[in-house]
Amino acid sequence: MDEIGLESSSLSTPITTGSSTPHNHVSASNVSVERSFTPSEESQGTSPIFDNAEEFEQMTFSAAEALKAKLTGLDDFTFKRKNSSRTTSSRIFSRPESPLKKKYISETGYTSTSLRKHDDEFDSDFADWSMEGTGRRVAYDNFTTIDWIHDFAKERARQRKLRHQKGIGGQLRLIFDAMEGWIVVLAVGVISGILAAVITITTEWLNDIKEGYCKTGFYLNRKNCCWGYDDDRESCVEWVRWTTALQAKSAAAEFWTNYLIYIIFSTTFATIAAYLVKSYSSYSTGSGIPEIKTILGGFVIRKFLGWWSLIIKSIGVCLIAASSLCLGKEGPLIHLACCCGNIIPRIFPKFRHNEAKKREVLSAAAAAGVSVAFGAPIGGVLFSLEEVSYYFPFRTMWRSFFCAMVAAVALASMNPYRTGKLVLFQVVYDREWHGFDMFFFALLGIMGGIYGALFIRMNLKVAVFRKDSWLRYFSVQEVIIISLFTSIVSYLNIYMRVNPSELVANLFRECEGGDYHNLCNYTNHWEPTLLLLIASILKFFLTAVTFGLKVPAGVWLPSIAIGACFGRAVGLMVHAWQKYNPGFWLFASCEPDTECITPGMYAMVGAAATFGGVTRMTVSLVVIMFELTGALTYVLPIMIAVMISKWVGDAFDKEGIYDGWIRINEYPFLDSKEDYVYNTLASQYMTRVEDLTVITATGHTLESLDELLNDTDYKGFPVVNNLKNMLLTGYISRSELRYAMDKAKKKTGISLLSPCYFSNLPILDSTAFIDFKPWMDQTPITISPKFPMEMTIELFRKMGLRYILITQHGQLLGLITKKDVLRHLSAIRHPDVVNSEDSQEQPKYMMISERDLTNDFGTV
Repeated sequence: MDEIGLESSSLSTPITTGSSTPHNHVSASNVSVERSFTPSEESQGTSPIFDNAEEFEQMTFSAAEALKAKLTGLDDFTFKRKNSSRTTSSRIFSRPESPLKKKYISETGYTSTSLRKHDDEFDSDFADWSMEGTGRRVAYDNFTTIDWIHDFAKERARQRKLRHQKGIGGQLRLIFDAMEGWIVVLAVGVISGILAAVITITTEWLNDIKEGYCKTGFYLNRKNCCWGYDDDRESCVEWVRWTTALQAKSAAAEFWTNYLIYIIFSTTFATIAAYLVKSYSSYSTGSGIPEIKTILGGFVIRKFLGWWSLIIKSIGVCLIAASSLCLGKEGPLIHLACCCGNIIPRIFPKFRHNEAKKREVLSAAAAAGVSVAFGAPIGGVLFSLEEVSYYFPFRTMWRSFFCAMVAAVALASMNPYRTGKLVLFQVVYDREWHGFDMFFFALLGIMGGIYGALFIRMNLKVAVFRKDSWLRYFSVQEVIIISLFTSIVSYLNIYMRVNPSELVANLFRECEGGDYHNLCNYTNHWEPTLLLLIASILKFFLTAVTFGLKVPAGVWLPSIAIGACFGRAVGLMVHAWQKYNPGFWLFASCEPDTECITPGMYAMVGAAATFGGVTRMTVSLVVIMFELTGALTYVLPIMIAVMISKWVGDAFDKEGIYDGWIRINEYPFLDSKEDYVYNTLASQYMTRVEDLTVITATGHTLESLDELLNDTDYKGFPVVNNLKNMLLTGYISRSELRYAMDKAKKKTGISLLSPCYFSNLPILDSTAFIDFKPWMDQTPITISPKFPMEMTIELFRKMGLRYILITQHGQLLGLITKKDVLRHLSAIRHPDVVNSEDSQEQPKYMMISERDLTNDFGTV
């Protein structure tokens, strides 16, 4: 009850304090947000005046005693009051630090629902942060955007309360509070590293089981089973191939036996993964990176980072990586790390009750995911900063660095590859690159950009067809058919048959210490070159069709494998050219009788180019490739190839694969890398006040508000002083309004005809009424109608706003929501997607409704 301002007046004339509700205002000439007060017509010159401080304190004490005697058994925002012959200011009972308030609560034993803890559903003590004016909140609904400003205000209030605690206990609580964030990221890093190691070991075993089994231990993969043998394929007697176990005698029998077993195992793995996803966790599909970017941008997707997603995706990604499908496990590892980053912080109330704080941990978890996927902790931090994070302060950067480092250490301690390295791709080149190589590196960059643009366009078209056609009802059957076809085709080409990680590792290596499927057979270049080109083309089409199936899947490793195949083929052709034409002027810098061309280097540059063409990553990609291979000498060629790839890809379309998936799934994500250069004003794209449903500060009952909520499905309502002057009072969300109404209906003395107030509380004779002011955002962000639209978009991006109200001299003119901005930008970038009906109803489509959110964001 203490947070509710009380006013005394006569029955006929409501009295206010002389100052209206504060709200934020953004000037057209100044982007900074300032706090201002808008006087209403009813508040002009009506404030009571006290002659001295003694009279003021006496009135405070008298009114408090009256309430103490009258309202002991009533709720915080529903109560009765009787007439008073004196008037009091509403500020009397709204001071959060008032000693009288604390005395009143301690004497009566009364605790309002606004001051009680309500598990995960409510904010902390209202009295500690009511000065922020952002209003109370219930738990965020699914498929809604969080209120960053409110959550930051809530954290500031919590910190203030913590710092006010005295003594050694208070100091210890401060120290532990500062340590909580580091404890959380430490646990996330350790668990992410261990989980990645377990997934890697399991995937290796599932891959090897398609060829044979270890008779000394069925749980051992081929490398561990044949530990100590120089050539584990031929001389290892402990490893039993299926052809031997099934007693295939002839070469034809061996071929068909291996072929059928490969098809059976590959299809079975993919089918089990698809069934688990469909039956237990639909959110485990894909890589999860588009959804993680959206979640870090403030969107709420319940259960996407929950226990079932963690369990099912961990199992499914092992099965998919071991199947024949052209998919990888690196992207899903980021999703799994973020699941750990969502589950572990629930231990601490600071993160459990604050969505904005939780997203700082998720940013660090994303960095840990890249760290364990590629053994690139620094690249993981840059990836989190460049690609996925929406809010990235310095403390988040340090925690991301620490989390990525811990994850890499945990992975190294597990040593899943039994080589002492974090990944299989690490190589050492002992030859420098030459000036003429730069021409071929640029060619690989161009091809990577073209590949990325074509892949994105083709994959998104397939995804849209899959989403809108009958295929969406047969997700498991589709996986079976595509897996069966892929395994039949892949087995016939050795570079498609082998595990992609093993393939990429050998494509990157120099030809020293043995040959790998004729990659170092320089007497006959054309056979491996042709097979590599065929593999890269087939993998391109298969990956474009496969990525988007209802299975855990990533596109990073397939893109790297495609680029590595094409790059190695180019390297082999250049090597043959130099070998048979050593006197050609282009190779004048090559020394005689020495190897001048390193085909593995071309594979590495080609892999970086295709990776960049698909994801449009730049700085983080270069660092990842450097940490991935350890080839510091070739950082410059990789940088050149990546930049050319991005330029070429952007010439077709500037969005990467994850941005495209965000768009077709219609997630509310504002990309901070996009520039808006159109000369328009906020008034041109706002929903005008004539098309809005507003709530007046007075004149409502529970019955009228119930009717309002039943007749509309908007997510929130502006609150105005009255319909005549339309002076803005605040903004109340549908969730908070509904919850407050439900609580009020349970109280004795409250009926459907009980009056409801959002401000200007009058004195009523023996009448119970409801005050919704504590649940209202009393400081909404407002701008002038002449405010530039580009700066409006920046406000949504930088401050994480859900809505902005357009006012002039305190009068409400319109509303712009985050969804408005997204549709506006989508109509500019993709005008062919926006149909004529949407264009005709442009002023009306900007309202956020529950139905729209369910339709637009309910499927992933």
